[in-house]
Amino acid sequence: MDPIRRLAMVSLHTSPLDQPGTGDAGGMNVYVVEVAKRLADRGIEVDVFTRATSSTLPAVVEAYAGVSVRHIHAGPYEGLTKAELPAQLCVFAREVLRAEAAHPVGHYDVVHSHYWLSGQVGALARDRWGVPLVHSMHTMAKVKNAALAAGDVPEPAARTIGEEQVVEAADMLIANTAIEAGQLVDLYGAEPARVEVVHPGVDLTVFRPVDRVAARAELGLPPDAHVLLFAGRIQPLKAPDVLLRAVAELLAAAPALRGRLVVPVVGGPSGSGLDRPESLAALAAELGIADVVRFVPPVGQAELARWYAAATVVAVPSYNESFGLVAAEAQACGTPVIAAAVGGLTTVVRDGRSGLLVPTHQPRDWAAALDRVLGDPPLHRRLAAGALAQAREFSWEATAAATLDVYRRARTGMREAAA
Repeated sequence: MDPIRRLAMVSLHTSPLDQPGTGDAGGMNVYVVEVAKRLADRGIEVDVFTRATSSTLPAVVEAYAGVSVRHIHAGPYEGLTKAELPAQLCVFAREVLRAEAAHPVGHYDVVHSHYWLSGQVGALARDRWGVPLVHSMHTMAKVKNAALAAGDVPEPAARTIGEEQVVEAADMLIANTAIEAGQLVDLYGAEPARVEVVHPGVDLTVFRPVDRVAARAELGLPPDAHVLLFAGRIQPLKAPDVLLRAVAELLAAAPALRGRLVVPVVGGPSGSGLDRPESLAALAAELGIADVVRFVPPVGQAELARWYAAATVVAVPSYNESFGLVAAEAQACGTPVIAAAVGGLTTVVRDGRSGLLVPTHQPRDWAAALDRVLGDPPLHRRLAAGALAQAREFSWEATAAATLDVYRRARTGMREAAA
């Protein structure tokens, strides 16, 4: 079979150049960047098509050697919410096809789309270019709506329909975990033979153990503090309020902890959280814990790794995660994770080995889990060692190699179907 030389990635609603942790930028951005880099290391030219959000952005940015980000003008640069982006699909798709038309026929070998909006564009490119479409959902409307966070907004029917169309059109679907693969089959009617599980990875050169006291000194944290960290986008789906309410319960039961407790929240408002960007700070004040909570804007990977290393525990109380990149990164730094027993988190975190899984979102249950780890240093040490061992199961190199295998399968399947 001819080698795969060029790949078109479509990431319409968020750019791989955006800072994860705010707006629509999160784990998917990291995924696109890291997989693209590793594929480029294997000699594949990768073009990532994304929507331009500023008139000052150049048409093409070489993000890394072999990886180009192409900014497509589709709709107003600023002010469009994700819910308004479907109206821009036609013009975005037209510009993607126009960019490819500047090259000889057969320029791209595969299209890999991320999130359902990109999948709609990818399906059109697939048919126009005669190359296979590989699609990664990252999140799914039916899953999100089945476990909706309090105060969150249900995903519209148009998204559900759009996802069903993408599932039908894709030659191969990549699921982050076996749970997600089952959801694609059971909820969306995907053919099991067209679904492949490929775990995301962790950059183990960035997220690695460092001296905790030194990390705390760099971040201005007391060396003997109990640091309970939340990292990610501030929105109901990610449930940072669950951690804050649990901390309030913890302090009500053990007031002496207050002098040693620090609760950093690293990230910015996103999704429906943009409607009330100050709501989490207001909740902290209402609960009487504003003195222990620190709000930190989104940070780059190197500094995020320091926060993970400085933490006693990283909390991931999300209502759903297709994988749980924060949990994987934290474990790679040797920090135990307390996570909700939902979605991909049950794959990433080994309950009782690398962290604890909490089966509810009740603050008292989370407070009990936090107290269990804080009050038992030998348990904390065992979980920290288990976290490191668990993190070694995930690497971006392995993710890229498995993804490349999926591309080859998609191309073979498309040729057989054509024959």
